[in-house]
Amino acid sequence: MSVFRARPVVSAIAITGLVAACSTGSGSDTGKTGPVKQGGTLRYALFYAPSCLDPQQAGEGPDLGVLESLTAQHPETGAVVGSLATKWTVDAKATTFTFQLRPGVTFSDGTALTASVVKQNFDTIRKLGSTASHGGAYLAALKSVDTPGPRTVVIRFTEPNAQFLQATSSSALAIQSPASLRRSAGERCGGKVIGTGPFVVDSYQPNQRIVVRKRPAYNWAPAFTAHRGPARLDKIEATIVTNDTTRTGSLLSKQFDVVSKVTPQDEPRVSSAGYVIRSRTDPGVVLSLWPNEKRPVLRDPAVRVAISKAIDRKQLVDTLYTEHYKPATSVLSSTTPGYVDLSAALRYDPQGAMRDLDAAGWKPGPDGIRRKDGRPLTVDVIFGLPQGLELVQQQLKKVGIGLTLRQLSISELQAQFASGNYDFFLGNSTRADPDILRTLFGGFTLSGADATSLRQQLRTQAATLEKAPRQRAVTAAQRGLVDQAHDIPITELAEVVGASPSVHGLAFDADASLSFYDAWLS
Repeated sequence: MSVFRARPVVSAIAITGLVAACSTGSGSDTGKTGPVKQGGTLRYALFYAPSCLDPQQAGEGPDLGVLESLTAQHPETGAVVGSLATKWTVDAKATTFTFQLRPGVTFSDGTALTASVVKQNFDTIRKLGSTASHGGAYLAALKSVDTPGPRTVVIRFTEPNAQFLQATSSSALAIQSPASLRRSAGERCGGKVIGTGPFVVDSYQPNQRIVVRKRPAYNWAPAFTAHRGPARLDKIEATIVTNDTTRTGSLLSKQFDVVSKVTPQDEPRVSSAGYVIRSRTDPGVVLSLWPNEKRPVLRDPAVRVAISKAIDRKQLVDTLYTEHYKPATSVLSSTTPGYVDLSAALRYDPQGAMRDLDAAGWKPGPDGIRRKDGRPLTVDVIFGLPQGLELVQQQLKKVGIGLTLRQLSISELQAQFASGNYDFFLGNSTRADPDILRTLFGGFTLSGADATSLRQQLRTQAATLEKAPRQRAVTAAQRGLVDQAHDIPITELAEVVGASPSVHGLAFDADASLSFYDAWLS
């Protein structure tokens, strides 16, 4: 279930799961707190102000249960399960997907869910063009959407598209009512969206608050949820509180029941006051340095690999984070389907880094920074939030590499990235499917003799539904990205929230979004 589920990338810009961490809420209706209670308003502090509440337009709001998609992804197993569609078939070539819709589903305006409405949604997403950055990528090579029956949808692609089944669980392909689709893109960004979910948008004040209310007639949640029927809460009030200290203080002073993004520095304060910390590792591509391989110095894999060897990932986590965060052990996080542990290739090896740089002709200079042909080995990184870059800067200096930090606004990051005016970009990208490697790195310039092979591996994993061949391709792609340092993984990030002891039933979706459907207040 979702509304506005895409979250802003932690680096502050978006370039385009399988074991829950810590507590994710009880699935039982009784326990130490007694029977589940119905009703009440949950007060939620959100750490950022969404710029658009329509997930079809790369919206970036919280999951407040207004919209749903054809399928859902099980948060513990990663399996794709039924939601608005109850069953489906995929042909052997992964080019034709046939969905049977759940009977009796209605939108909150009373309109019935039909195959023609699903077709209308996909047509609308395609017409959005670049505005639908995620949905457009999922529907790339779409040939046709046919509706041979009122509850049958047949979606055909011109080439294999194995990732599409998981994509149908994403908020980017969430299904809206015809009345919602008739509204302008701007109106939908402003919260004028109508879905099938357990909540309905009650009000929206940009940069201030989003309020949703329970939909009494709702009764078709995915099977992995803890209960059937309407949501337990009457309302959710999501208030924008961007200051970390204010957000934590407001939780402890009981102004809010749940707050998003509890910082590592505030976690002990929250826990010691008797509040609950809940977390889940983000799936997808971990926080990484993405090299601009069009730059001559970073075209050399020896330099890129040396930089990777010089980063002490464990020190970063031990110094800056808590037990809810992990050193990166691959390009993909450990909660992503297809992840493979490459920690041996990412071990801290400053002596090896210096040997690689010596062999590549970079010799120590009088200021400690290496030089080659009179040029200093100094590179820059653009980013929105530092995420420990000051410590990375110190680590690289120990082996003779200078790192210049360039913190920019979102608009400045977009402009600098588009123009290629950077050496490294600090970023991560969230999706609970290994195809995130193809959609992300397929748009990057990859240099070296391995580039053609790497692209082929990314295409192979997208072309087959067979588990073993796909896993082989995904494993090879991760190894290629790490071994040649086309991606320099740093840290597995996590969604960390703080909650009052009176809040029960909070859960995380497979993409680490917080879900309120099962939540209740004691």
